[in-house]
Amino acid sequence: MLEAREIMRILPHRYPFLLVDRIIEMEPGIRAVGIKNVTANEPQFTGHWPDNPVMPGVLILEAMAQVGGVMLLADIEDDDKLAVFGGVDRARFRRQVIPGDQLRFEVDMLRRKSSIGKVKGAAFVEDEIAAEAELMFALITPDETGDQKSDG
Repeated sequence: MLEAREIMRILPHRYPFLLVDRIIEMEPGIRAVGIKNVTANEPQFTGHWPDNPVMPGVLILEAMAQVGGVMLLADIEDDDKLAVFGGVDRARFRRQVIPGDQLRFEVDMLRRKSSIGKVKGAAFVEDEIAAEAELMFALITPDETGDQKSDG
């Protein structure tokens, strides 16, 4: 299990964009399960939407990608790598996520070749699926980020 400080040693994200609170299961490079506690104090809820707060789907995908990033980067000897989005396929949103929900992300490696790969992820609230997607990534060194057209 990895707590927030250990996650921050692996990922460069910080408040308000670190969207993973804990990794509860992990086989580096194969599979990871992460948790995000959704609270009313998060900045996205001031505008999405103040009277009916719903977690934006793009942030659910970002949190899912961060769990995948921890899985990918945890076993890499060269610790100066970043995992950045290369694309999203088959994204589906099945239920709204609201303050008070706890998201559980299950991310599995589909394939990896050199510095490019694809994972399959699902986000659950309790036993109900909230979102699912296939996420493509590239592993880059930080000096390559200036040439990238994606984020993550």
